[in-house]
Parts: sequence; C-alpha cells; structure tokens
Amino acid sequence: MTHAPRSAWFAWCAVCVIWGTTYLGIRVSLETMPPALMGGIRWTIAGLLVAAVLRARGAPLPGPRAWPGLALLSVLMIGLGNGLVVWAEQYVPSGLTAVILATSPFWMVAVEGTLHEGEALTGGTLGGLLLGFGGILLLVWPDLHAGGLGAVRFGTGVVALQVACVGWAAGSAWSKRHATGENVLGATALQMLFGGLLMLALGSMLGEWRALSFSKRTTAALVYLIGVGSIGGFMAYIYALRHLPVSTVSLYAYINPVIAVILGALVLGEPFGLRIVLASSLVLAGLAMVRVTSARRTRATAERTAPQADSRIG
Repeated sequence: MTHAPRSAWFAWCAVCVIWGTTYLGIRVSLETMPPALMGGIRWTIAGLLVAAVLRARGAPLPGPRAWPGLALLSVLMIGLGNGLVVWAEQYVPSGLTAVILATSPFWMVAVEGTLHEGEALTGGTLGGLLLGFGGILLLVWPDLHAGGLGAVRFGTGVVALQVACVGWAAGSAWSKRHATGENVLGATALQMLFGGLLMLALGSMLGEWRALSFSKRTTAALVYLIGVGSIGGFMAYIYALRHLPVSTVSLYAYINPVIAVILGALVLGEPFGLRIVLASSLVLAGLAMVRVTSARRTRATAERTAPQADSRIG
C-alpha cells in the first residue's frame, strides 16, 4: 500500500470525533422515536440530501449495475452495523455498549485475515488491539457494575451488538475490495438511501409508526445524527477506508468512547479523574502500536516487491 494522503488521516480523525458524539444523539432520539424508524428516517434523509446535492451539481449517481453491491453494503453496514446498535441501546447501557463495540477491530482484522490477500494478524497488531481494549475496559468499568438490566434483554442486546460488529466488519472488507475509486459520493448516497429504506420497511413491519413522536430535544438529536453523524461521519469513514489499512481505520472504535467521556465532562459536568486519563493513555498507546506495526509491514512489503518489479522491467 502506498503512503496514504494527509486527507485520509483527517477523515479518520473526523470519524473518531463525530462518531464519538453519536451515542448521545442516539440515546436522546430514542426518548420519543422507536429504533428502526429513527434509523430509517436518519439514513433516508441523509441519502436523499447527498444525492440531491450531487445531481444539482451535475454529478452522476451509480447506475443499476452497481445497485446490488450497494444494497449488500447497506444491509451489512447500515441495517446490521448501525441498526442493531440503535436497537441494543434500548437495553444495554451506553458505557457497556462502547466496550462491546470496541471488539469491532477484532472482527475487522479477523475478517481481513480470512480473505485472499487480506492483512495478516501480527503480534504487534494483536498486542495493540488488546492494549486498547484494556483501556476501554478501564474507561467504563463503573458501568459494568451498574447494568441493572434483566438477563434476557441484556443478553439479547449483547448478541445484537456482536452481530453489528460482524456486519460492519464484513461490509468494510467488501467495500475496500469491490468499490471503485470513482463516484464515491454517489455510491455513499445510494448506500445510505438503501439502508434507510430498509429500516423504514422494518419499522413499518414492526408497527413502530404508532409509537413515533417528536420533541424539540429528540428532533435536534435527529437533525444532528443526519447532518453530522450520517453525512459527515459516514462519508469520512468510506474515504478513510479507501486509503488506510483496515486495522488502522478500525481503531475509531477505541477513540469514540474517549471522545464521549471528554464531551460528558465538558458539557454535562461528568467526572474526569485519574482513571479517565489512564484509560485514554492506554487507548492511545494501543493505537500507536497498531500504527507502527502497520507502517513496518508496509515498508517490508515495498522492499520485497521493489526488486521483483525491477527484474520485470529489465
């Protein structure tokens, strides 16, 4: 893999910050909105807005030949990857949700390792992932003891979050290999639109329209999720995924909870003590280990392939 452009790193940082705030937005929106309809409204409007802007600028959207692949991505990354997270937040505390979703790098690396020419799992990468996961555990340890949920609902929520991780990992791996570099914005718009329509259909089947209502608070949360969480965050994620190793991009799952805790301290006056500082340090240390390992592997691959390229040319 060639050196990633600086814009890819900016996109990755945006994902870390933006998606670190969406846990709060989801939690607030669920106060008056059922999960499937909330997600359906969010992603459908986001997809329509992006598509409308592209068409107004004369940019094309992917044709029917690309729709099956985009529909598959919408099922994996939006229907499963995001929809199950929204559903699970009804029963699993936000802190514990962050811990469970922090397993997504393991799933992403595992999926990569099973694919042809995927990124092999090295000792340094595994050590960094484990160190970062330890930081997440330390970060939310009090929440682990304050669940207070029934065994059935809690267990179902945990299973749903793991399925969400698998769906997101599979969709990310497929997108990295099969999506072309052209018309990225158009493909993202249709992916969001297809995912939103899928969730709207599911919400209708479940009879959620009767429970749907809006308040100023939940409407503001939904608008934020549409504009910043969906359009900004998702497009930044797709862009970063095209230019950075999957193991590196997946580390957003470690950074998001850190961002959420910092926002809680600044906005809601939540405690920010030694435990938070230590947990954040562990997360960043794990990130550094994976980043260094990935850089070394990239350099080693380049050194091995360079002489072969020269011999073919000569």
